[in-house]
Amino acid sequence: MSYEITKVEKGAKVDFKNPDPAFYAALGEDGMRDLMYRFYDKIYESEISHFFPQDEEEFAEVKKKNTKFFIQICGGPKVYEEESKGVELNEFMIRVHDDFSIYEKSRNEWLGTMREVLEETDIDQKLKDDFWDYLEKFSKLTVNTFSDGSKWFAQL
Repeated sequence: MSYEITKVEKGAKVDFKNPDPAFYAALGEDGMRDLMYRFYDKIYESEISHFFPQDEEEFAEVKKKNTKFFIQICGGPKVYEEESKGVELNEFMIRVHDDFSIYEKSRNEWLGTMREVLEETDIDQKLKDDFWDYLEKFSKLTVNTFSDGSKWFAQL
């Protein structure tokens, strides 16, 4: 797969589906943790590192918490329930980003970093493609600031 990144259209409905649970089954909890930790380690060195705590211990907590989200959204155990406080997981993750000005450029950097990690991950390509499809579409909902200075907050 080319891991295409499509443009965000402000206010456009974004149809997405959660990743196939087979992605989690193929990696297991340890594999998911490895995937996400490699991803966040690269993010920590990226152009969007400023969105994350610069203190290593605080960053480690964010990495751990966000990994729980991905484990659960990919069909693993419900390890993120406590964090989301009863709100649907995808909605909760969108709202977490409302406190930041997320531009399309930031989304592209985030996805580009995930692309690198997925390319390094040795599981069935169809599973990686399905996970990418979720990330590519869902991440559009986190973009809330546009080049013209306008804001828009996604609703599910």
